[in-house]
Amino acid sequence: MSGTFVGMPAFPAFPRAAHDAVHNPVLRANLRHATHTIRARRAGAVAELSDWAELREAGRRIKDHTLRHLDRYLLQLEESVTAAGGTVHWAVDADDANRIVTELVRATGESEVVKVKSMATQEIGLNEALAREGIRAYETDLAELIVQLGEDRPSHILVPAIHRNRGEIRDIFRSEMGKWGRPAPAGLTDTPAELAEAARLHLREKFLRARVGVSGANFMVAETGTLIVVESEGNGRMCLTLPETLISVVGIEKVVPTWRDLEVFLQTLPRSSTAERMNPYTSMWTGTTDGDGPRTFHLVLLDNGRTDTLADEVGRQALRCIRCSACLNVCPVYERAGGHAYGSVYPGPIGAVLSPQLRGTGSEIDASLPFASSLCGACYEVCPVAIDIPEVLVHLRERVVEGGPAVRQGNKVVLRPAKGHAAERAAMRAARWAFTHPGALRAGRRLASRTRRLHPRTLPGPGRAWSGTRDLPAVPPESFRDWWQRTDGGKDGAK
Repeated sequence: MSGTFVGMPAFPAFPRAAHDAVHNPVLRANLRHATHTIRARRAGAVAELSDWAELREAGRRIKDHTLRHLDRYLLQLEESVTAAGGTVHWAVDADDANRIVTELVRATGESEVVKVKSMATQEIGLNEALAREGIRAYETDLAELIVQLGEDRPSHILVPAIHRNRGEIRDIFRSEMGKWGRPAPAGLTDTPAELAEAARLHLREKFLRARVGVSGANFMVAETGTLIVVESEGNGRMCLTLPETLISVVGIEKVVPTWRDLEVFLQTLPRSSTAERMNPYTSMWTGTTDGDGPRTFHLVLLDNGRTDTLADEVGRQALRCIRCSACLNVCPVYERAGGHAYGSVYPGPIGAVLSPQLRGTGSEIDASLPFASSLCGACYEVCPVAIDIPEVLVHLRERVVEGGPAVRQGNKVVLRPAKGHAAERAAMRAARWAFTHPGALRAGRRLASRTRRLHPRTLPGPGRAWSGTRDLPAVPPESFRDWWQRTDGGKDGAK
């Protein structure tokens, strides 16, 4: 697979992309306002539940159990969907999924589709693949509509147009809506009510005309074959009920074993994402029903690197993700760099651990993503399924430094050695030797303290890249160990 998702342009390494982003004052202001607002609202919504910690643990356990038995639950899901009148397709990668969806749309004789907001279809570049075959895909989520009309890229999981302010959105609507259908009303201002009404009028004709809908799903229930989409605008409900044919592209990790499992996630997802007690629209469908909803339903189960991710005992916890975006809203790196710097439809902390696993770490952008974090741990604290993102980041950094992908050897997953990063590997080996030889470490600390006035302000050689944007920590006059032994603390310890 290439270094970027299908349909997305090549991206530079995260440090270079982030460097440009942090010098954009409008972007910084937009991100700061939006993330701080969402963060505060989420904290209040979560504080209302006295059993939040228990719900979080329950979500983690359900997801881990499902991932351990994913093969069984996927086969059960296929049986349930088929029994309910749906058709299941298996897609090994993005090209496979795009081919399946394109053929299904062609079979209907239609040349346009309406879409529910879907990370999976963005991941595989479905809109671009359909366009190459003469099929036009219309995004119906308000933020996705803004991104599409502006020929932009999403920068947030929940709010793809978070990097845009109201004035920019007004200008996009005025100049671009007419090219895609009904134009924006004359005299459109940047007030939220007017912008929302302009989008509603623009989309209404598409909902009433479309014969094919494309969606993802937040969850799939193995025991019943039910798919669930949660959203806040009602556009999803329109796409899922009005078209004659519905095609859902869903990652294989979205399955849960039983209907009862939804009880946990339908509490934690809305509070973590939109800070709501429940989603305004929760749509559920099971196959097809005569006289109600689409007459034909197709489910495309997408792998696209997920099976490889599942093989990594540390990294697989990223597959628990329920796409709430809480980690983005508390991340100090995302707040300053924005989503585009991550070079993926999955930005922020979760993107920094998910994208390099789905795509591999062979490209410049993917090799840099595990380092796009301060490891402050805020992402882990807010994650509703307890993904230890800092742990996975460190694990992936090891993979990048070692230079190879994770491969299975018997019952173990190991890192395949590769060329490159020789200086970094040598430094890590030297550090390991020092930390396992206390006498040498003590002598080195004392030498560093006594020669601290001679220390350079920047590191030489490859280390210059690190110290070029950071101050080297000052070396204290004596080490903590020497201070401890010199004071009463050392004497008390001896007693």
